[in-house]
Amino acid sequence: MSREFLLVLVLALLVVLLVLLPVGWFARRRRQGALAAPAEVPASLGASRGSFAGKYVATTASGDPYDRIAVHGLGFRSNVEAAVTDDGVLLARPGEPDTWIPRADLRSLDRATWTIDRVVEPDGLQVVDWMLGSRRVATYLRLDDPTGFDAALTPLIPTTERQAS
Repeated sequence: MSREFLLVLVLALLVVLLVLLPVGWFARRRRQGALAAPAEVPASLGASRGSFAGKYVATTASGDPYDRIAVHGLGFRSNVEAAVTDDGVLLARPGEPDTWIPRADLRSLDRATWTIDRVVEPDGLQVVDWMLGSRRVATYLRLDDPTGFDAALTPLIPTTERQAS
């Protein structure tokens, strides 16, 4: 085989891979199209428990950190301002619609070391489990003040869920 043939073969493989990436992403979005949208942000968020800056890492199916949720603006990493209030959690991210997690939808708060495309120091990610319609999902956050976030959010988790975790 000549060098030119091998070069063409490698370039053709690269083009096929670059075409398959968006095809796979759009297929995932189509499969998740029936997934309920997050709740509307209410006019009044309730009393503030704290606001925490950091990174939004991912939202996945709960218990499956490889199954990224790709719809409703939850598919891409970004900066985040997580506002914890008496009524729930507001995730404000630039370029995406705000995500409101009502207190009634919160299920648990945990820590993780990794998710689909991010590995950090042990317990470096906050994992907020919540209900998105009828599906339980997990949102991974990397916050500048993880201890403060945990202290603000833990009282909002239903007692029965805290005991089950």
